Amino acid sequence: MEFGASIFFTDYSISAAELAVALEERGFDSVWAAEHSHIPVPRRTRADTELEKKYYDVMDPFVTLTAAACATKTLKVATGIALVIQRDTIQTAKSVASIDQVSGGRFLFGIGGGWNQEEIENHATEFATRMLKMREQIEAMKEIWTKSKPEYHGEIVKFDTMMTWPKPVQKPHPPVILGGAFPWAARRAVRYGDGWYPNASSGNPEEYIPAFRKMAQEAGRDPSSLSLRLGGAPDDADKLKRFRDIGVDAVNVTLPSDKRDDILPVLDRWVGHIRQLRG
Repeated sequence: MEFGASIFFTDYSISAAELAVALEERGFDSVWAAEHSHIPVPRRTRADTELEKKYYDVMDPFVTLTAAACATKTLKVATGIALVIQRDTIQTAKSVASIDQVSGGRFLFGIGGGWNQEEIENHATEFATRMLKMREQIEAMKEIWTKSKPEYHGEIVKFDTMMTWPKPVQKPHPPVILGGAFPWAARRAVRYGDGWYPNASSGNPEEYIPAFRKMAQEAGRDPSSLSLRLGGAPDDADKLKRFRDIGVDAVNVTLPSDKRDDILPVLDRWVGHIRQLRG
């Protein structure tokens, strides 16, 4: 089982480089950076929910992950998750390929369709068709990453033949990990992803994990070819062992946007879980 850590990097949190080094030293496999471009005010979406300050303040994940990659040698760097439906397809494909080059092939492309309707619509994306757009964006990016003269003609994403480099180090491309709940995000992962990233607090993992593997098999995909990473992992070795035994490949601990002195004790506590589960 692999272990990662997810965080909203801000100008008042531990820095990306500091956290990446601390994770690598303690045996973690990856660091995952969240994304929100902004939070509209006022908003209708979840208007009765007071969002934590980090949602307004989170830094761009490709910038922070580049700092993390440059400070480490083996740690994987991942978007957790990138709101691709709010990003330009061609430019994002270049950003992914570039960070995969800078990191020496250590990038994981965690993606999602988002939940904040006003934020999404501020980027000129139709909320109702955002999932179609996301699928087409990924299909188009795969063309860009793997072809010398790519082109793509979908319902929403369209471009004629072009030339663009660099291409990613990882072949055919960095893993595309779909974030979100069962069954919706799981279906997308099976259709065009390389893995699925649900949250432990969303439903019962002991029910939906076997269901996901069955879903993949019924769709004609090898279930073992799709990674399954559980976010919001509990600080409980027994539960982590149960998750591992039912097919979870990796877990992520969710870290607060705090300073180094508050984060390191959390990581030190997880070192025990890492050692125990890896024998």
